Amino acid sequence: MTRVAAIDCGTNSIRLLIADLDPSGGPLSDVVRQMEVVRLGEGVDRTGLLSPAAIERTRIALEAYARQIEQHGAQRVRMVATSASRDAGNRDDFVRMVRATLGADPEVISGHEEAALSFAGAIAGLPGIADPVLLTDIGGGSTELVLGAMSAGPGGSVQAAHSMDVGCVRLTERHLHDDPPTAAQIDAALSDLHAAIDAAGIDVPLRGAASFVGVAGTVTTIAALALGLPAYDPEAIHGSVIPAQQVADVTTMLMGMTRAQRAGLAVMHPGRVDVIVGGALVLRTLMERTGSADVIASEHDILDGIATSLS
Repeated sequence: MTRVAAIDCGTNSIRLLIADLDPSGGPLSDVVRQMEVVRLGEGVDRTGLLSPAAIERTRIALEAYARQIEQHGAQRVRMVATSASRDAGNRDDFVRMVRATLGADPEVISGHEEAALSFAGAIAGLPGIADPVLLTDIGGGSTELVLGAMSAGPGGSVQAAHSMDVGCVRLTERHLHDDPPTAAQIDAALSDLHAAIDAAGIDVPLRGAASFVGVAGTVTTIAALALGLPAYDPEAIHGSVIPAQQVADVTTMLMGMTRAQRAGLAVMHPGRVDVIVGGALVLRTLMERTGSADVIASEHDILDGIATSLS
């Protein structure tokens, strides 16, 4: 077994997975799995720059991760940075911070590579899903759509992928300013979202997949709400099948709530309170546009894909 450490730094959160990797291709064995909401991409859509405050929040979280990586004796480390880091004009400042804190550079990957890692990570934890699979990874700054097949061996086979420049943070910062958001703000967000999905449909067939899989915090939080869980429970969420009507009902409920009401939901992570409406709109609209009858929620995602890539 090889102990590896994977770090996924997105627009909204930074996450760590320390795991033991079976060289024969068996499943990962988790040692540490942790998430901190640092909102690295706060304001990037408006300014084109990572703010000093956001970089500092990320540094503090990364410093704690570096200590854990050392304590647990990880032999290989890979940190991947996605949407916010790709888009920022001052991403060199971010890279220097990571190098000084972690002792290694972050890989600022393309949307296509992000999609492939997400697919590989998600399908590893979902045996028995019918091909072809349409996967969505709803992030803070971007949303990936990936069409692929699980039956093609370890990591699956990606047939088409597209990274949309919309995510829960971007939609919220662009449009959802009131508490709760107004009908006009919701309409503006939907217009933005439909345009992004139209563009995605040129690269990725939106209809015809046998399975629709969703990963990342928006999807798992909506699944937890649809399941009526008394607390966030990854084991109950992973592999759950949520009908489209339940996704629509949860989205409508969230749109009508104030921030304080959303914060009071037992399954809601504090860092997701402000942006969950934007994320829910992405998921609901994708299900409408793809004609998916349900979404299969996966607790495994790009973080698992990063770890597995270290084999």
